[in-house]
Amino acid sequence: MEMRNHTPVTMFLLMGIPYTKGLENVLFVFFLAFYLLTLLGNLLILLAILTSSTLHTPMYFFLGNLSVFDIFFPSVSSPQMMLSLMGQSCTISYQGCACQLFFYHFLGCTECFLYTVMAYDRFAAICHPLRCTVMMNPRVCAVMTLSTWMGSCLHASVLTFLIFKLPYCGPNEVHSYFCDIPVVLPLAFADTSLAQTVSFTNVGVVALLCFLLILASYTHIVLSILKISSSAGRRRAFSTCSAHLTSILLFYGPVVLIYLRPASSPWLDSVVQVLNNIVTPSLNPLIYTLRNKDVKLALRKALIQGVPTCRA
Repeated sequence: MEMRNHTPVTMFLLMGIPYTKGLENVLFVFFLAFYLLTLLGNLLILLAILTSSTLHTPMYFFLGNLSVFDIFFPSVSSPQMMLSLMGQSCTISYQGCACQLFFYHFLGCTECFLYTVMAYDRFAAICHPLRCTVMMNPRVCAVMTLSTWMGSCLHASVLTFLIFKLPYCGPNEVHSYFCDIPVVLPLAFADTSLAQTVSFTNVGVVALLCFLLILASYTHIVLSILKISSSAGRRRAFSTCSAHLTSILLFYGPVVLIYLRPASSPWLDSVVQVLNNIVTPSLNPLIYTLRNKDVKLALRKALIQGVPTCRA
């Protein structure tokens, strides 16, 4: 048997989005605009929630957490991608790749858990309005939030360990603009069947469990809303859930297309990840404020109060 020396990979080469050669300038402007919109929109939501006492409720507490994660989530991959579009280095270190994969799944899983907790909050508010303050008291909200962080950290740690305990000694070209399981795992110089099965089962179980809990919450919510006698009351109740439902659809659509499809397409995966990583976080502030008078009023007050301070 022939013996060969294999040098461990220390750097990965990010190949970017497939079939976009010659479009670097257009893509750079596009991604930069959405990234800045994401930062601005979510910072404004945080400003409104922090400065307005009327928004110090469980719903807006979780919305504030979501805004924080919507700031950090695109920051995992967007800066590196925009640097490569500017002609800078397209390489990432082995450790950097592992960190990128960890934080991508940590933040993504936390967001998934947050949507589930927000659905439970809507369930408590609509189905049990008299007990809502007890069911969602500050201690419960804090425990739920801490649990989402700890659970997501465990989830991302397991995935990162599974992927990077494998030897990487051969090709180092990552056919995407950032490190994720579907594009990194095929580069391993070993049998990846166990890692692939466990990692995709892990992602699938977390996504499915959260989706079923959300579905259960909204089943009870719909049944409770249908019992409301007045049409105005039903519309008002539905409107409080519409933004959350829209965000859930935007979040779960890409997750299903990327991780739960039997066949993989590098181009489709990259496009869907762009939508999930960059476009969706920029839309969440619009979704949650477009029809929300409380947030718009709080934001207007915060900005008006801030103008004299800035001029002083």
